[in-house]
Amino acid sequence: MNRDELGHYLADLLTVDRCQDYCPNGMQVEGRPSIQHIVTGVTACQALLDRAIELEADAVLVHHGYFWKGEPVVVTGMKKRRLQTLLQHEVSLFAYHLPLDIHPRLGNNAQLARLMDWPEPEVLAAIEPQGVVMTSTLITSMTADQLAQQLEQRLGRSLFCAVYEQQQVRKIAWCTGGGQGFIDAAATAGCDAFITGEVSEQTIHSAREQGIAFYAAGHHATERYGIQALGEHLAERFGIRHTFVDIDSPA
Repeated sequence: MNRDELGHYLADLLTVDRCQDYCPNGMQVEGRPSIQHIVTGVTACQALLDRAIELEADAVLVHHGYFWKGEPVVVTGMKKRRLQTLLQHEVSLFAYHLPLDIHPRLGNNAQLARLMDWPEPEVLAAIEPQGVVMTSTLITSMTADQLAQQLEQRLGRSLFCAVYEQQQVRKIAWCTGGGQGFIDAAATAGCDAFITGEVSEQTIHSAREQGIAFYAAGHHATERYGIQALGEHLAERFGIRHTFVDIDSPA
């Protein structure tokens, strides 16, 4: 398909104009006009770019791209090598941050709920943009320890951090990636547990003092699924080839 047509389609699908984000969403590096093979991955690191070149991809589609607010604007070192790789091989880079987190079907939050079999996810309306934190009420309650075991089993890795007593968990909230700051909103909403990717020092005290179970399951681990779903959607809709490349990160 045409590169620019892909950009327009993704902009509409992910409603990129809804979000005030920390980076540009859309095409960040322009490559060849025709796209037949897309490689997806969580972060546009050098290892992902190198693998995309090996696979002869025409475009790389990621959740974490480049040009974040506050980062140095000079093109040197690591940034220079990454951009040089894309430009030399005429490979486009598309990146979608918050729009991919909040999409109701293909987004990271929606896909984590699907992986975990959490029923009828709903947005936590108090948080903007809508969908960055989601909630669900489990059909059958479980202990906080059982939820920890289920997270590790489904994600295929140990939890980064967990803080809980042996309380029963029924209403849960979650935000994939670096959403630890939303634990207070989850507690205010009456949730028994909050799941995200990362943890900060103050998160521990919030969990203990408000009696809410907290789980940090890994930024990368919780955000592997939205970008895969998006790539699979594009392959099915447009008949292009899609390859997901998982460059693992313990964070």
